Amino acid sequence: MRTNPIKLIAMDIDGTLLDSSGNLPAENARAIADAAACGIEIMVVTGRRFLPAQRIANELACEVHVISSNGALIKSKSGETDYRRLLPVSVAREVLDATPDFRASTGIIFDRTPPAPQVVFERVDWEGPFVGPYLRRHRDQLVEIVPLTSCLDSEDPVEVLFIGECEKMRRAMRTLETHPSSPHFTLALTEYPNRNLSFLDVLGSGVTKGAALAEWASRKGITREHVMAIGDNWNDREMLAFAGLPVIMGNSVPELKSLGWKVTLSNDDCGVAAAIRTYALNGLGNG
Repeated sequence: MRTNPIKLIAMDIDGTLLDSSGNLPAENARAIADAAACGIEIMVVTGRRFLPAQRIANELACEVHVISSNGALIKSKSGETDYRRLLPVSVAREVLDATPDFRASTGIIFDRTPPAPQVVFERVDWEGPFVGPYLRRHRDQLVEIVPLTSCLDSEDPVEVLFIGECEKMRRAMRTLETHPSSPHFTLALTEYPNRNLSFLDVLGSGVTKGAALAEWASRKGITREHVMAIGDNWNDREMLAFAGLPVIMGNSVPELKSLGWKVTLSNDDCGVAAAIRTYALNGLGNG
């Protein structure tokens, strides 16, 4: 039995909670419900915007809080905002000014209530092999505005988003890492090499999944020794480093597995359920 019982479980969504088809396995849902029934706080922590994350949270039959946009927002499952760290509009403008060669891959995300559009692109290649399939799933929340900078007036966005092929997004990241304004923002990279698809999020300074998780744990009076985090990608690293018990998915990017953290099964083998039952429920609650 663990010396420090788990009081909070934080898990990534894509590549972690969901299988490779984007579905929530029933075994994961059961293990999460069992943990919640034991009094363990449940959080989903994702690079997704809140609305797509909320749809997944609503599939869980327990109270859940959502850290979305890689740590910029914390909301309840019903949508009440507990925490917001937005990107200053002046910094967003600097990011756009520094990346004109990536404009076709660039969007601006806002924290708005529907039906107001949450995502703004300059132009969308709806049939494009990389960006098209992803953006078509969010067409009802997206608007095109030319030029893109004209959407940045008095409202601070959640983030600037770059989406495209992995190597192209790596180039965008290198461009921004060396820009003079880089101390004023945080970069979060998520890669899916098997799909040659990558997301680069430009967030407010100090915004990470780990920082948001630490803030929530502090509010709940939970020390990091009692936190378990489960993830699979680059943008999970700060969250995993904060947790007293970091667990890496079997399908994780290889570099995370080199850090000496515990490794569970893959997302297609219900690795979240296996981690919860092994480390949080100590083999109990297998009903």
